[in-house]
Amino acid sequence: MRTLIRGGTVVTAGDTVQADVLVDGETVATIGRGLDVAADRVIDASDRYVMPGGIDAHTHLDMPFGGTFSADDFESGTAAAAWGGTTTIVDFAIQDFGESLQAGFERWMAKAAGKAHVDYGFHVIVREVNDQTLADMDALIGQGVTSFKLFMAYPGVFMLDDASIFRAMQRTSDNGGLIMMHAENGGAIDVLVRRYLQEGRTDPINHALTRPAAMEGEATHRAIALARLAGVAVYIVHLSSRDALSAVVEARDRGAPAFAETCPQYLFLSQEDLGRPDFEGAKYVCSPPLRPRDHQDDLWNGLVRDDLQIVSTDHCPFDYKDQKVLGRGDFSKIPNGLPGVEDRYTVLFDGGVNAGRIGLNRFVELVATAPARMFGLYPRKGTIAPGSDADLVVFDPTVERVLSASTHHMRVDYNCFEGMRVRGRPEVVMQRGEVLVEGDRFHSRPGQGRFLKRGPFPG
Repeated sequence: MRTLIRGGTVVTAGDTVQADVLVDGETVATIGRGLDVAADRVIDASDRYVMPGGIDAHTHLDMPFGGTFSADDFESGTAAAAWGGTTTIVDFAIQDFGESLQAGFERWMAKAAGKAHVDYGFHVIVREVNDQTLADMDALIGQGVTSFKLFMAYPGVFMLDDASIFRAMQRTSDNGGLIMMHAENGGAIDVLVRRYLQEGRTDPINHALTRPAAMEGEATHRAIALARLAGVAVYIVHLSSRDALSAVVEARDRGAPAFAETCPQYLFLSQEDLGRPDFEGAKYVCSPPLRPRDHQDDLWNGLVRDDLQIVSTDHCPFDYKDQKVLGRGDFSKIPNGLPGVEDRYTVLFDGGVNAGRIGLNRFVELVATAPARMFGLYPRKGTIAPGSDADLVVFDPTVERVLSASTHHMRVDYNCFEGMRVRGRPEVVMQRGEVLVEGDRFHSRPGQGRFLKRGPFPG
């Protein structure tokens, strides 16, 4: 099937041009002005932007946490992603204690099979490092799983010591993988949490107060130091504070291959939200926590200067009424995570492009091109070019709407951006040449998304 997208403004990370886009089957065939070609379908993109489908490189679908599971599975979460203009996700498979990385990967493959609406890949969370784990890393890279997440937080659950982290990093110097790091000083945080609970300080705001920005900054600096010693790159996930950003900037100024993402919640929400009365602050519990509002300008500047390369969501939703409530009376038991996979594209467009913080090309770089490059999907994904997958968003920049749980498609009972007025909407969302979303109609079917074998880290 051939589809002609006519009359739009085509935006990539490098160019903005008035052009038509011809899609033939699953890929982009031609880009040019006034294309006079036969097509089975014509989409009028006049006064619209035509941009690559978003790539969300950090989601947690159907993820266990504290006796419950994140509210979105691979069917509902990827449908919400499509509604929001995201056509590829990279989720996290989790290794259980005593099992191989391969087993964890296969378990998550089974979770996604027959359910996903958009294309997907996996990182693997490493909970213990031994000789078998290191061999598994090599094997998984051969299967297209080329990135591994390690934790410096959550003692007894995910946290690894520095020696284990260093061993894993050394392995990526040989096999071409990439270590992703949750950088918080888990030991110090654990001491603070116990102290606060003993003192009866149990409200959600204390989640932030026991995870200070200084401990994110310290762990980020340490992670980068270990990576430099191993001679490899490191990717800091969900960076939330100027303290952590300073560690990244210092390393990059010295030429170290240190990379980082931030998330919409850290750009638009703040520690004040955790202090909302009547336990409503529990809606905003995530790790690292939301920071005081004055950190936001630093993060935006990091995005402008490319000290932060990617905006991902860390989408990990838990219902307020049935799941977040598990932490009433003990903030440490509140399931960590916020919903965002549906809203990232528009929220960053409105708060970034419309607000004059970033340009159109940088927007595309942050939401699509940079994650494709970082995680071995470029140029198949993340751009609009002949031969690339026809993952496209026809975006109307004029539509004004209000974000709300009453209208979103994520399977969670609140929206962390509730009441935010934004301008812009993904009007048509196409994946590999098939229309998933068209206005208010959803055409996709479960299982339409495919597993993506990713290439090695390009650095």
